[in-house]
Amino acid sequence: MTTTALLGTMLILGSSADTFAGSSFFSNLLPFAAGIAAWVIVAAALLLAWLKWRPWLADHLRPLPAVVACSLCAGLLWFVLHDGYRQAFTHFRSLVGGKQQAARTTLTHQVYAAYRRHGVDQLQKMLIRSQAYQSDIQQAAAAFSMDVHVLQGLAATESSFMPRTSHDGGLGLFQITSVPKFILHQAAERLAVAEPDLSNPRHNAFVAAATLKHYLAEMKDDLFLGLLAYNIGPRNGGLRFIMQQYGANDFITMQPYLQQLPRDYPIRVLSYALAFKLWQQDGKLLAYQEGDNALHIQRLGIPGLPPLF
Repeated sequence: MTTTALLGTMLILGSSADTFAGSSFFSNLLPFAAGIAAWVIVAAALLLAWLKWRPWLADHLRPLPAVVACSLCAGLLWFVLHDGYRQAFTHFRSLVGGKQQAARTTLTHQVYAAYRRHGVDQLQKMLIRSQAYQSDIQQAAAAFSMDVHVLQGLAATESSFMPRTSHDGGLGLFQITSVPKFILHQAAERLAVAEPDLSNPRHNAFVAAATLKHYLAEMKDDLFLGLLAYNIGPRNGGLRFIMQQYGANDFITMQPYLQQLPRDYPIRVLSYALAFKLWQQDGKLLAYQEGDNALHIQRLGIPGLPPLF
């Protein structure tokens, strides 16, 4: 009964949040509050009736209370596992999550839109080029407990799996530039070498994984900020100093202060990471705009982030 009450409350609140969505007091806020108050009264009445009649039912129809409770719970659990509950639960998360949930929803849809813009053919070429480096990236991810798809997306964004030395000094597969010595030391320890050779794709991947892990810790495991910090590096004091300078506290509030190139950097990394995850899970890439592909991809979720529903 407790499970039924919790799931039912989520369903009622989520459905009500969708039905009465808006900011008008009389047409949105007041009806929503009235509906919730009515639900509380009905729930209290049902609970009192159950408590009153349960002893009698237990005496005259002993199995009935347990059967009713289990049937209600099983029925609601069945509904939860099907598509009918998903939309209501999404609205419930938005209602409770507030600003943070709204920001996460906005960012995840930016990632899905970026994946759609890449196109299957372009992504397929990227995946083919990446095959020569998959073992190195997987080992680096395992060594630093990183999501392998995020590292794959990072390499795709940095070098398109065509390692080179760029005009700004970026080296190799992950375009390594200025790296603190302690990060190089961490990578060297995992590699069991005296000093990483950044021209070696395996060494390059280990340094990249160590660097991203450092920035994620600095940004309190915020994946968008961690990726942005990786892109900005230590220049201008690093991302943390820049955020303090502008009074920004998350990626959404930081975006307007960034130049065009790094503004969508985490979005691009995660859109490529999503392609690698799809390839691993489904054995193929899906065109986001066709059929039910969008919903399937959203259920799968973006690497490093929980699914929207």
